Amino acid sequence: MATDASTRRDGAAGIALERGADGVRARLAGRWTADQAPAVEAAADRLVRGGADGRMVIDLAGLERLDTLGAWVLERARGDLEQAGRSVVYGGAAPEHRILLREVGYREPEAPPPRRPRSLLDPVVALGGGVRRLGGEVLAGIAFLGEVVAGCLRVMARPRTFRGAALVNQMQQIAFNGTPIIMLIAFLVGCIVTQQGIIQLQRFGAQTFVVNMIGILTLRELGVLLTSIMVAGRSGSAFTAEIGSMRMREEVDALRVMGLDPIEILIVPRILALMLALPLLAFLADLAALAGGALTSLLYGGLSVDAFLSRLQNVITFRHVAIGLIKAPFMALVIGIIASIEGFAVAGSAESLGRHVTASVVKSIFMVIVLDGLFAVFFAALDV
Repeated sequence: MATDASTRRDGAAGIALERGADGVRARLAGRWTADQAPAVEAAADRLVRGGADGRMVIDLAGLERLDTLGAWVLERARGDLEQAGRSVVYGGAAPEHRILLREVGYREPEAPPPRRPRSLLDPVVALGGGVRRLGGEVLAGIAFLGEVVAGCLRVMARPRTFRGAALVNQMQQIAFNGTPIIMLIAFLVGCIVTQQGIIQLQRFGAQTFVVNMIGILTLRELGVLLTSIMVAGRSGSAFTAEIGSMRMREEVDALRVMGLDPIEILIVPRILALMLALPLLAFLADLAALAGGALTSLLYGGLSVDAFLSRLQNVITFRHVAIGLIKAPFMALVIGIIASIEGFAVAGSAESLGRHVTASVVKSIFMVIVLDGLFAVFFAALDV
């Protein structure tokens, strides 16, 4: 029997190759650990180069210690030998060594799936897949809405369990802290829309009708739509990020382990705060947009503020105000449901969090616009 032993210092990873008639026995020795990484790599290289045709037994009986790095390098060497057509088995392994080797076991890299030739039906297939996913998301949203309604009913049955402090905190975050930016944007949009209206109506000598345009457009559509979009981008994304971060840190699972319902604790206060805050913000946005329209009418159309308010009073009725504000709670509910679903869908990575926050904002804005269109058709059918 021929022996080929590698020289090593005491405790360093080493290997001795014993060649016999039935194959090769590789006796491992020393510490195959991360602090011996160079020696481990050198010994594994000798193992691969020293393998002969036939059977090889890797004897682990002489190992002083084996950690994840050593096991992974050893499994990599075994995989290289088996790819070269050699039969490799382990011998003399302690139970803990077998467990570690099994966990880091070498696996063949998966071959990429074969590329399917392009077809003229691919766009149709993609469209069908998108419709199917959209249907699944709609059903998931309806199911989640049912959970929220059930959570609200449980809270109503046990009022003492309701987290009033969380509701007040969310109202502050959504309504109070969001008022300045929402009013500023509504004021600027009111100025821009009024200016463009005056420029077009001046051609017909009808610039005073800009009051009708800005008043009805703002109260029925523009104010609540701008507010909902801003709330979706500001508060909806915050909801998704907060719940997603709790999912990543397993705080949601901890709530369930403690016997608490995450819907009651996390979702109900946020959605109620949204449904209360959005009508208030929409009303303030209406006032800001009308103020911008009055200022622009004075500067561009020569229409005094008194004349603007007088004509606005003759044009606007409570019906226009109510139509705009009726939409707000429904839009708030849609924003809250989508933001919560995306938050609970976050996995354990920052990439997943960013992806779901983006999806939350995009889906919320899309659904707000769709809902506004449905309300427009509904009120047109009622002739109001």
